[in-house]
Amino acid sequence: MGQSALRPLDEALHEMLTTLPALTDTLTLPIEQALGRVLAVPIISPMDVPPFDNSAMDGYALRSADVVAGDSLLLQGRALAGHPLGCEGAYGSVCEAGHCVRIMTGAALPEGADCVIMQEEAQADGNRITFTTKPATGQHVRRRGEDIARGAEVLAAGTRLTPRELPLLASLGIARVQVLRPLRVALLSTGDELKPVGTPLAHGEIYDSNRYGVRAMLERLQVEILDLGIIPDDPEQLRAAFLRARREADALITSGGVSVGEADYTKQLLEELGEIGFWKLAIKPGKPFAFGRLEQTWFFGLPGNPVSAMVTFDQLVRPALARLAGETVRPPLRLTATAAEGLKKAPGRLDFQRGILESTPTGLVVRSTGSQDSGVFSSLSRANCYIVLERERGQVAAGEPVTVEPFGSLLQ
Repeated sequence: MGQSALRPLDEALHEMLTTLPALTDTLTLPIEQALGRVLAVPIISPMDVPPFDNSAMDGYALRSADVVAGDSLLLQGRALAGHPLGCEGAYGSVCEAGHCVRIMTGAALPEGADCVIMQEEAQADGNRITFTTKPATGQHVRRRGEDIARGAEVLAAGTRLTPRELPLLASLGIARVQVLRPLRVALLSTGDELKPVGTPLAHGEIYDSNRYGVRAMLERLQVEILDLGIIPDDPEQLRAAFLRARREADALITSGGVSVGEADYTKQLLEELGEIGFWKLAIKPGKPFAFGRLEQTWFFGLPGNPVSAMVTFDQLVRPALARLAGETVRPPLRLTATAAEGLKKAPGRLDFQRGILESTPTGLVVRSTGSQDSGVFSSLSRANCYIVLERERGQVAAGEPVTVEPFGSLLQ
C-alpha cells in the first residue's frame, strides 16, 4: 500500500465518530460520586441564581434618588449575608426614604433600595452617613437570576462532570444526577518478545511498557478496565482473549500485532470474529492503526512502538471512547507558535512531533525534544505538546510558524 492510499486522520476520526453509538444505560448518583461521569440528561435549573437581589460590595444600600454627592442619610440598620434587614426584629425589612442600610457582600438587598455605594465612598458620623458620589440605579447590585434563570438549561446531556461543574450543581441544590454507566474496556498487549515488568529479560526480549501507558490513560477516562495482560503470538490464545473481550467489554484495545507481519494474527482474527473498518493511516507516528468491531465490541488496534501507541490513543481512541461514553466530543486546542529550530519532515503523512512549548515576551516558541523515532519514549516524556506538521509539509526552518497542540489531561 503506497502513501497515497493511507487514510487521512481527520477522515478516519470522522468515520469512527459517526459509526460509534453512544451508551444509553444510566444510573443515578449523588454528586459527590459523580466526578468524571457523563450526564445522561440535561440539567435544568430549579431556581434563580442568585435567588435574590444582593450586594456585590461591602457598603451601604439605599434609594439612588435620595442622594447626590455630599448628601448624608440616616443609618437605618444593617444587612449581613444570611441575615437580611429586619430579620432580628430591630428594624423593618424596607429601606425607608432618606435612610441607608449598612450592607455586606452577598447580603440580600433591602426592599426599596436600588443600589449600593461602596464603603470607600462614604463617611460615617454616628448614625449619619455622608456619601462622596452620586450612585446610579443598580450600582453594585447582583440581580436575582442574572447568573442563571429558573428553567434554564445549565448543563447539556453529554457533559463530563469536572470540578468546575460539581459546585455549580451544588449551588442549585441538586444532590443527585442521572449519568451514563462507565464504559467497560478490555486491554491487552501482544507479542512473544514482551515480558512483564519485574522479570529478567533474555536476549531479544523487552518489557511490556505500552499497557502501562494505555491503562493510565484509561484510568483518567474513568472506564472499567479488563486487563487481559500479555498475549503471546499464538492464534488460539489471542482468539480466546478476543472472545472474552467480545463477551465482557464495550471496547477492546490491543497494542502490537497490527503490522500484518508473519506472526501478526490480529487482522485475520478480526476478519474471522468481526469486521475491519480501516487499517493504516497517513500519520506519523502511528501508521499501523486499526479500527473495527467484534459484534457489539469495538476494536482499536494500536501500533507496538511505544510513542505510536500513546499518540494514536490520544488522537483517535480518546475521542472515540468519549463518543461511546456519550460525551460531547470537542476538538483539541491548537495554537500557532514559532519553531525555535529546524524540524525534519518529509511530505506524505501528518506528523505529530513531540515538542516543548514556551511562552516568551515575543510570543509562543516551540522546540523539539530530540529524536522523533517512534521507539524513543523519552521524546514523549520530556514534551508538553505536539508539533502538528501538515501532511504535505516538508522541512521546517527555524523561525517558521507551526501548529502546536498542548497536551491535554490524559498526558499531563
